[in-house]
Amino acid sequence: MKFSRLPRQEEGWDTISSETHFQNPHLAVVTDEVRTPARKRTTPWTVVQRKAAVVIAPLTSAGDLVLVRQERIAIRAAIWEVPAGQIDEAGELDAAAIEAIALRELREETGYHLAQAGELLGLGYFFSSPGFTDEHAYLFLARPVEPSPGGHAHTETESIVDCRSFTPREVARMIMNGEIRDANTLAICARLVASGFLSFYA
Repeated sequence: MKFSRLPRQEEGWDTISSETHFQNPHLAVVTDEVRTPARKRTTPWTVVQRKAAVVIAPLTSAGDLVLVRQERIAIRAAIWEVPAGQIDEAGELDAAAIEAIALRELREETGYHLAQAGELLGLGYFFSSPGFTDEHAYLFLARPVEPSPGGHAHTETESIVDCRSFTPREVARMIMNGEIRDANTLAICARLVASGFLSFYA
């Protein structure tokens, strides 16, 4: 089973064979025999296939970034992150469907939603670790956001232990001090700064 189609595949890549070693509802471990544009001899490569994801940067009307503190079993630590979630829906989704998932994840994880006349802006996508996984995430800016009347709707399995907003200067300090160290948050902060939506030292 292919979890998600890559957003873009360059020409000249041929998968000769594929062997699945492990699979569950969230990921698969496969070894692909691949011919690449630069290597005419096939190359075996073990890949972790993952569902695509959405990553959301929620900015308040004051320009603060809303983060969640979430326990991560893989690294045995609770860290500050932007809200994010896998795309569980089956089949190919259009842009509107992916945007709806992003807004749902925003509300469920943070208890925030778009304010009246707020906007959700797509910021492209990125690959979390392309050396071993095809996992990719769609990046969104949600602004301005405000607390939802119903609060958050996350479950215990998500292990979210805190949620609050931080000024851009606080976020910059947290990145420099290693308090923010996950790929999703670092990637979307870089995209926000590069696109002119966020300034750490304005």
